[in-house]
Amino acid sequence: MNFSQLKTDRTLAKRVAGGDEPAFEEFFREYFPRLFRFTLARVNGDADLAEEIVQRTMCRVVQKMGSFRGEALLFTWLCQICRNEMVATYRQRGIQESQTVPLEDHPAIRAALESITVDTDTPEKNRTQEELARFVRLTLEYLPAKYATALELKYIRGCSVDEIGEQLDISTKAAESVLSRARAAFKEGIQITLGLRARLFAGLKFGDARKVTDV
Repeated sequence: MNFSQLKTDRTLAKRVAGGDEPAFEEFFREYFPRLFRFTLARVNGDADLAEEIVQRTMCRVVQKMGSFRGEALLFTWLCQICRNEMVATYRQRGIQESQTVPLEDHPAIRAALESITVDTDTPEKNRTQEELARFVRLTLEYLPAKYATALELKYIRGCSVDEIGEQLDISTKAAESVLSRARAAFKEGIQITLGLRARLFAGLKFGDARKVTDV
């Protein structure tokens, strides 16, 4: 768990909530581009609509920043507010929401990914999140290195496709292709690992669960 980042997030949020102008400028520079990329992927590439939603999100965030408790990463908290603003905007405009759920918006996958860096307040919750995080790490470890790197850059570090291409030393088009194949591989892997987790929680012994998955 990235306790250092959580501490940084809490400090920044407190400064913004207190009306610290330099802190707000730092917050805006860091999170507006990331939220824009996050939103753009969910509005079918409509840049104008994405910008409007992110602006609405930022206005809402400034009003609510004092309520940020730092139990999750600041970006995770922002993304949830952004999702709410997206739904509100769609309803106001009478726009039909896409039925395609992005990889990181799948509830089980999002919970697992976020648990890698989320602080917890109870032993039981902590154990559950640590188990989910292990399954995600295990899935990433068994993916080809390029796939795992691409997914980490996209969904954990919030990099754009162009930035991923630069990091992997490939073209933007090739990076899109790598991401597409990586998502498919991760979905298949996470379904297997989360399926195993469900069996374990249902009372099966680990050895028996392994036999099931080895068939």
